[in-house]
Amino acid sequence: MKTRKISSRELPKTPTGIRGLDEITYGGLPKGRPSLVAGGAGCGKTLLGLEFLINGARNYNEPGVFMAFEETPEELIANVSSLGFELDRLVEKKMIALDHIRVERSEIEETGEYDLEGLFIRLQYAIDSVGAKRVVLDTLEALFAGFSNESILRSELRRLFQWLKSRNVTAVITAERGDGTLTRQGLEEYVADCVILLDNRVIDQISTRRLRIVKYRGSAHGSNEFPFLMDEGGFSVLPITSLSLDHPISSEIVPSGVPDLDEMLGVGGYYRGSSVLVSGSAGTGKSTLAASLCRAACSAGNRCLYFSFEESPNQIVRNMRSVGIDLRPFVNKGLLHIVSNRPAAYGLERHLVSIHKQISEFRPAVVIIDPITSLISNADRNDVLAMSTRLVDFLKSEQITGFFISLSSAGSSLEMTEISISSLMDTWLLLRDIELNGERNRGMYVLKSRGMAHSNQIREFVLTNKGIRLLKVYLGSEGVLTGSARVAQEAKEKGAVMERAQRSEAAAAELERKRMSMEARIAAMRAEFEAEKLEAAKLISQDKQRLGRIDADRDAMAASRGRNGKNGVVAASRGKNGQPKTQGL
Repeated sequence: MKTRKISSRELPKTPTGIRGLDEITYGGLPKGRPSLVAGGAGCGKTLLGLEFLINGARNYNEPGVFMAFEETPEELIANVSSLGFELDRLVEKKMIALDHIRVERSEIEETGEYDLEGLFIRLQYAIDSVGAKRVVLDTLEALFAGFSNESILRSELRRLFQWLKSRNVTAVITAERGDGTLTRQGLEEYVADCVILLDNRVIDQISTRRLRIVKYRGSAHGSNEFPFLMDEGGFSVLPITSLSLDHPISSEIVPSGVPDLDEMLGVGGYYRGSSVLVSGSAGTGKSTLAASLCRAACSAGNRCLYFSFEESPNQIVRNMRSVGIDLRPFVNKGLLHIVSNRPAAYGLERHLVSIHKQISEFRPAVVIIDPITSLISNADRNDVLAMSTRLVDFLKSEQITGFFISLSSAGSSLEMTEISISSLMDTWLLLRDIELNGERNRGMYVLKSRGMAHSNQIREFVLTNKGIRLLKVYLGSEGVLTGSARVAQEAKEKGAVMERAQRSEAAAAELERKRMSMEARIAAMRAEFEAEKLEAAKLISQDKQRLGRIDADRDAMAASRGRNGKNGVVAASRGKNGQPKTQGL
């Protein structure tokens, strides 16, 4: 079957220049259309509108108009100067026009029909004075507060939105939140093409700010609640975690700073851009592992960003020096930046946005969160899990190696984390206490490490004045042996080895003695044999000589008889073969 392709034209958009907002709106606000920003007091409506105008003038060369109904131009300039926005210079350059309309209920007398014709004239003049492409109206409630005819207000609101569309300006209109409705009038959200809701809530005495796009005609958009932050850098929004899971991957290896651990992982360290979780109870050495990674990364010329929720920077540097890890030179060179804040200092969302901001400014290769479980003290576990998911996805998208420390509470299962983030991690190192013979020692093993043929052994975790060492543990009748039990076992095994070596040496010496004794006996027997051989040869020679003399004597006797015989007797003699021979006379 053939599928029919439906061609569509993408909705033109105007980028806001606000960090994170353009990402969740997929490009910005609808171009040439009005957008409504609603929320309660102090949630950041005015700041969002001002930054929308300032970014347009500075970054996109689009002049703008800010028409206020509550604050004067002087007050606006003073308020944003603390954020580093030089609004007065943009006004001098004719890039932004500021106007203030004063509305006082005591000075208003309702006679006849009410309309916004005067506002349109004044707004048109401001737009023409700078050639504005962007307009902000702040806020509508102040303009309509003095009038009670609801039907007229509704008709004029529709007219205002249509008038802004006809001028082809991208407008941001702020409005206060109503009781049970997004706005007090309950109509603006239906007329506007894009509606953004800002919320400033307080939970357990902790203030958190969140943003939600209620609607966006003609465009897809993020529909979840997104944390946002207002600080010295302005307005910034943190997008939610990526849903596509299409993060880039790398085969580059980042050493852990512990050679024995690199050997256990099988590939020499962690993959760049991966997420590493180290969990364990208090005092097992989790922060020392993090400091080892810092030292390895900074020694290679990479930057490391360390977020601590329990210790100050100076305390971390001092404590790590006791185990042979000196982080001060890296801090002085600007390769290591330690950020320390109490979890209760501000809300979870602000922590998250602050981490994003620090990462974006410092551009580290390694980020350490020590510990991530501290945030549970002022937030729900599900919220911390959501934050961790967003942070992990952000680090993966930036190819930054993330190192997360999780504190296990007493009595809890070691293979569980307080916020259930283990499934998000690529490598999980588990540190545990091993109590034996009145001692408390440390052990470590790799619970999982994706893409690595890692070791399944438990190694004893030892903190020395030269850093971390992982020793091979011994198995005894009572289980794993560590500490003095391991030392005793080592001594026992060394003694057994020495005893076996001594027995072997003694057996070899006895064998050598027997060999030499055997060779001596063989030599004696050989000498005896040679003597007997000589004696036998001597006897044989003597026998031959005796026989020779006998034969000679017989020959002589025979010859003598032959000369003296008278009767012709035959003389017998022996031939060469000893047989008698005859001679005829």
